[in-house]
Amino acid sequence: MTEGRAHFPVEPWAVTETAIDHESLAVNESVFALANGHIGMRGTLEEGEPSAVPGTYLNGYFEERPLPYAEAGYGFPEEGQTVVNVTDGKLIRLLVGDSPLDLDYGQVIAHRRTLDLRAGVLERVTEWRSPNGRTVEVRSTRLVSLTRRSIAAIRYEVRCTDDRGDLYVALQSDLLANEVVENTGADDPRAAAALRKPLVAEQHTGKGRHAVLVHRTKASGLRMAAGMDHDVLTPDSVNEDLEVSGDLARYTLAARLPAGEKLRLTKYLAYGWSSRRSPAALRDQVEGVLGIAKLAGWERLVSEQRELLDGHWAQADVTIEGDDELQQAVRVGMFHVLQAGLRAERQPIPAKGLTGPGYDGHAFWDTETYVLPVLTYTAPEAVRDALIWRWTTLDLARERARVLGHGGAAFPWRTIRGEETSGYWPAGTAAFHVNADIADAVVRYWHATHDEEFDAAHGTEILVETARLWASLGHLDDGRGFRIDGVTGPDEYTAVVDNNVYTNLMAQRNLREAAAAVGRRPEVAARLQVTEAEVAVWVEAADQMRIPFDDHLGVHMTSEGFTRHQEWDFEGTPPDRYPLLLHYPYFEIYRKQVVKQADLVMALHLRGDAFTHEEKVADFAYYEARTVRDSSLSAAQQAVVAAEVGHLQLAHDYWGEAALTDLQNLHGNSGHGLHIASLAGGWTVAVAGFGGMRDHDGRLTFAPRLPPRLAGLGFRVVHRGRCLRVRITGEQASYQLVSGEPMEIGHHGETVTVTADELVLAVPPAPDVEPVRQPAGCAPRRRGR
Repeated sequence: MTEGRAHFPVEPWAVTETAIDHESLAVNESVFALANGHIGMRGTLEEGEPSAVPGTYLNGYFEERPLPYAEAGYGFPEEGQTVVNVTDGKLIRLLVGDSPLDLDYGQVIAHRRTLDLRAGVLERVTEWRSPNGRTVEVRSTRLVSLTRRSIAAIRYEVRCTDDRGDLYVALQSDLLANEVVENTGADDPRAAAALRKPLVAEQHTGKGRHAVLVHRTKASGLRMAAGMDHDVLTPDSVNEDLEVSGDLARYTLAARLPAGEKLRLTKYLAYGWSSRRSPAALRDQVEGVLGIAKLAGWERLVSEQRELLDGHWAQADVTIEGDDELQQAVRVGMFHVLQAGLRAERQPIPAKGLTGPGYDGHAFWDTETYVLPVLTYTAPEAVRDALIWRWTTLDLARERARVLGHGGAAFPWRTIRGEETSGYWPAGTAAFHVNADIADAVVRYWHATHDEEFDAAHGTEILVETARLWASLGHLDDGRGFRIDGVTGPDEYTAVVDNNVYTNLMAQRNLREAAAAVGRRPEVAARLQVTEAEVAVWVEAADQMRIPFDDHLGVHMTSEGFTRHQEWDFEGTPPDRYPLLLHYPYFEIYRKQVVKQADLVMALHLRGDAFTHEEKVADFAYYEARTVRDSSLSAAQQAVVAAEVGHLQLAHDYWGEAALTDLQNLHGNSGHGLHIASLAGGWTVAVAGFGGMRDHDGRLTFAPRLPPRLAGLGFRVVHRGRCLRVRITGEQASYQLVSGEPMEIGHHGETVTVTADELVLAVPPAPDVEPVRQPAGCAPRRRGR
């Protein structure tokens, strides 16, 4: 599959396609995906053709497959997990006379498809002339309900637009299982494994305009059901038929259309899955959901969607003055982040959300480090559910730690259900930082909400078990502090190293916060048999944590000895040899000073309280010259730190790269699904970068500054039941409570109290800093001007 760069007009509240371009087809299908955290539907056309990667996904629904090893080793994961393309309910095929509507044939007179970010629907208008000369206008509106977790719906309208008399048309509305999907990107580790016919038919029922198919997977044994029902509005009499078999249910509607008249089909869809329920029980569940959806009706589903999004944008919108392209991109990113997590309800948030099969549908550490911070301050209820999902996998994590010879819990680097599924242990098993990342998300949520019930029932236990892992994994080295050796930090080009600074600093916070949690939750400490001696070990380990520093260069080492490695030959690396992981052996990469993604620089952001300003300036400059950004996770973190240390224009450029990753397909693989973490970075750079928001001690502080080309920036955050509005111009920042009691915040080091009255404060000029450089050919990917 060749992926081109998509081309979307710049709009503040929408993304629009005005033509069918095969090179960008897969990317557009990802961008136009609709989801709610439970159901995900790629943005393929209702007629099914043309398409690149058809896909419908249920969060947490996967198939198992063996992980092959040339040489197996103790503790290697044995089973992989791959997201399943489940029963497709998006299909509504149209026959105009005897010609099927296919935009590759006949004549497309006009075509426009729009993702409406405020209404939460995908709208499409196409006027098409068939090979037999008849002309029709097709309008469709699709939604995946953000208020009703199991429901999706499509309204599909056909109107005859020529003057050649009556037109006979037929609609075929399908439920199709085991849809054929090509194995695209087979040589790319970011792509998905191919699954051929993963679903086994168990039951099928149908009557009138209504059908349900029940299937299960062969190996994982998960069962799912999909159902459809229809409402029809026709100008004349029609013929109807329903056929149902194991893998296909088809409702056919044939009608006569006088010129100018319209045929309307409203299709209701319901999905559910379970690891325990019987076929009959799951069928009945979907039948009931369908009945509720049809009773609610199309107009109510649409109005509920708009009402929810109105409320969300009222407390989450980011406004940008002076960069319309970035304004659109940030809102698109925030919309997809919301879709990925809002109704996940104790299931993981995958790296691609539910927009495509990339990375086999796995969730990684970037859920907690990139996605949950956005949701913590915009939709905290989704964060609670995501962290409770992690808590439900604690027994698996404890068992994984035991297999690895350690105490506590070792959460997986990549997973769907909670088991480690990475077949490459230097980047998987060794990436223990995921445990501190999860703990960090727990702490951030606690400070932002003071959710006592969550803290007592779930949060403290996660903090305790991850702290136990660090106490077991590291050791005190006489006179040289607490060491954590043989691990991989966020930078996957520097693997199995000693004392990765990011890992050690995040583990340090984890240990301290675990000690604080058992102090406020003695009943949980007692249940988990936490002793005073154990807490003393955590505190000592945190206090003695080793943080490598190169005294000669005056910078921190990303890990022990990193600054003594040989430099990578950036000048001699052709542009077409990036990403390096696809063109050079890992052994060669691991031995050089080359950084895939922000690692120590990310520590400057997330553990900024552990560095001086001078250290941040020096560290950022050193690693900026060695970071190639072969990962979409990098640009946002580099932007945040660039803004903090004074490289405001560079931060603006990186902001565009992070936010536009998918709209411009900057990494060449957006057709596999969107980069949800990078899209979350659009919000992060606005709020933590140019807004300078930090929450190291549970109190919000801000240090706002704008880059030269922006006239203004505004955002809102929710914190402990309050909604705070922040507005920034070149010389001033204002703070105002939209709702809630007065709160103390920091502004450039000054403590102030914010109330319902607008508080306007001066913004000091940015510090002077020496210019920094990037590796040859690795400057920020510039946005179209």
